[in-house]
Amino acid sequence: MNETYSDQHLRDVLKGAKSVAVVGVSTNPVRPSYFVARYLGLKGYTVFPVNPVYEGQTLLGKPVVASLGDLTPPIDMVDIFRRSDAVPEIVDEALATFPALKTIWMQIGVFHAQAAEKARARGVTVIQNRCPKIEYQRLFGELRMGGFNTGIISSKL
Repeated sequence: MNETYSDQHLRDVLKGAKSVAVVGVSTNPVRPSYFVARYLGLKGYTVFPVNPVYEGQTLLGKPVVASLGDLTPPIDMVDIFRRSDAVPEIVDEALATFPALKTIWMQIGVFHAQAAEKARARGVTVIQNRCPKIEYQRLFGELRMGGFNTGIISSKL
């Protein structure tokens, strides 16, 4: 599944979100979900960690909750770090919990056509099989050759 999204559309989605619930986030700092959640927080998003395995722990300054239903609206975007077969339940809970939800974002390798259509029918933007961190870096000039922002200022590339 590889949907096409214009750069302007992705920019608008990333600029329009202020609060992000990251479903399936890990407390392990080498896991992609942790790294993405941390990055989004550093870019000014308010990140809410969601994972029943770590419920009650603190991650990135916020308590980890078991489910989206444990959060208080508003949440602008739900970022899904779960297998594709888990998506319908997450989308249903997101739609029921956050009436003003703007975006459902499914990470690289995650997609579900029926759940995406259900969300779109409610006016929610859906991005599938993409990473908001990668797209943010790509669209806002933070990627270097090789895909890494080294944080080192140099005249050599």
